[in-house]
This record gives sequence, structure tokens and C-alpha cells, in this order.
Amino acid sequence: MMRAIQLVETGNLQAIDIPVPKPAPGEILIKVEAAGICGTDRHLYHGEFPSVPEKVLGHEFSGIIVDSGDTGMAEGARVTCDPNTWCGTCDQCLRGRVNLCSHNVATGIHRDGGFAEYCAFPASKAVELPADLDPLHGAFCEPLACTLHGMDLGAARAGEKVLVIGGGVIGLMAVQIAKLAGSDVMLMTRSAEKQALGLSTGADLAVGNEAELRAHWPNGADLVVECAGVDATVAMSPKLARTGGRVVILGVLPQGQQVPIEPFDLLFREIQMHFSFLNPFTHARAAQMVADGTINVAPLVSRVISLDETVDAITQPPRKGEVRAIVVPSV
Repeated sequence: MMRAIQLVETGNLQAIDIPVPKPAPGEILIKVEAAGICGTDRHLYHGEFPSVPEKVLGHEFSGIIVDSGDTGMAEGARVTCDPNTWCGTCDQCLRGRVNLCSHNVATGIHRDGGFAEYCAFPASKAVELPADLDPLHGAFCEPLACTLHGMDLGAARAGEKVLVIGGGVIGLMAVQIAKLAGSDVMLMTRSAEKQALGLSTGADLAVGNEAELRAHWPNGADLVVECAGVDATVAMSPKLARTGGRVVILGVLPQGQQVPIEPFDLLFREIQMHFSFLNPFTHARAAQMVADGTINVAPLVSRVISLDETVDAITQPPRKGEVRAIVVPSV
């Protein structure tokens, strides 16, 4: 038996004991080392994101292969887990839009995930990590992969002004990616702790509201990247883009929530708006960037918790200034 965190149904999240899974053909068994608590996990708990009942949550995780089954992978290897398994045959997959797959199976949503001592996982979606990598850092590959997709859509360029809204893990990774592109980067968050963290990880400026932004950039930003997932900041984003600018929405709002957008303003100023979903073809790149330190994830670890502490961490709001709580099953 093993300990795991199961979403029994909307509003009912439990730490339970279940059998250790047996890998099916093509799967490996992973001893989970670290799993990050994502805002999506809270959306799942509240019924704000589609899910399947009685599944173990956790889609940002890494660990050690303890049973390679028939896959030929090396037991003892550390791997990061790309949670999305595309079908490869639907219209979207055949167009290369695999993140829009009609039959995607998402680990931690449609099948049991990484908030557990062990996870059976498709070998084809596992990416090997260095043996000497800090075990906690492997849990950041999935959110970085999603951030990379959004930043690919935004295509930040050298010399541009890039505004990142939201000082969570996605926002702080977006800051670093924009800085790598040679952009001037501003982080907008009301949290003083996250402003300081943003400055320490690459932001040139950190502000708390639109007035402070306008004091530095009166015409707005060439690229606005919304990472907060809040209705007010999503609605604000086009207004903060300069004429001819671009907006990428990376933050996740609850299903059904709507925000006001002024089409005439978008038309008259020719604002491009993009919405970024999942991590098509970016997970291996993210793993490499974490492994070689191109993206600094160490400052993003706010606290380490046990599996039995995970229910409270998901069902309660994040702590003040928290970026990422990491679940370590061995704790």
C-alpha cells in the first residue's frame, strides 16, 4: 500500500492508502521525489476545471524509475514527467496542434498522478534528468514547459518592453525567459515579497499597479504576459499593451468565468491576443533548461510539505508570498 492524495469528487480531497500501481505495457513505475502544487489543483478541487472523479492529483512531478517494465528504460534513472498523452490520430494531432488533442489523457486529472509515493507512467512521456540534479528541481519542468509555450507565442525580442503580470511560478519563469530574449522586463504584482523575488531573478522593474507602470512606461508594453489568472488582470492586459502590441494569457481562470474586453480598442490599436494552453513539444526543452540552470528554479521553492499536509495546502489559499509548495512523499 502507499499514501496518495485523491480527489474523490468536487470539494472532497482526501489523503488515503491505496495499492501501489502496477505498470501496464509501455509504462514505468516511478518513486515520486517531488511534486508541485499548481493553481490548477485548486481549480480541480473547487470544480472549476474539468476532471475525472477518484483520481490521484499531481501533474508537476519527477522521481526515480524503480520498475522499467518492458520499456528498456534504466531503473534508477531520475525522470521528469510530461503529464499530457496525446492520441496522435485526431484532427488536431495530425495538424501538429497536439495540445488541443480531442483525446488527451492528462496525468493527475484523467489518470492517477504524482501526489503519491509511486506513480505508473507512460515511458514515452518521461524525460531523463541528471542524476545529480536537486530532486526538488525536477518538479518545475512541467510549469516551465507551459511557460515556454506561452512565451513562444508572445515571441519576446531584444530591446522590447515585456510586462509580466503575476508573481507566481509561471510569472517568475516568464520573467527569466523574457530576460534571456534580451527584453526589458517589468513584473507587476501587489506582493512586496514577490516583487523582490522578481528583481532578484531578472526583472528590471517591479511595480504594484497600472499607475506605477505608467510612470516608467507611459505608452505600455510591447508584450504583456498575464500569469495571475485573475479576471481583473486578464481584463486589464490589453490596456497595458502599447499600440500594435501583443498579449498572451497564461493564467487559468475558472471555467465559465467571463471578463470584459473592448473589441473596438483591440481593433483600433491592433492588439494581438493569444491564449496559451499546455506544453506542446516544450517539455524536453524545459527539462534541459532546468538541468543546466538556464532557468533558476531554486528561489521558487517556498516550502516543502508531506503528503499528509497536501490536502490543507490545496484546499486553503496559498500562504502570503508563496510561490510554490513542493510535496515530498518521503517527508
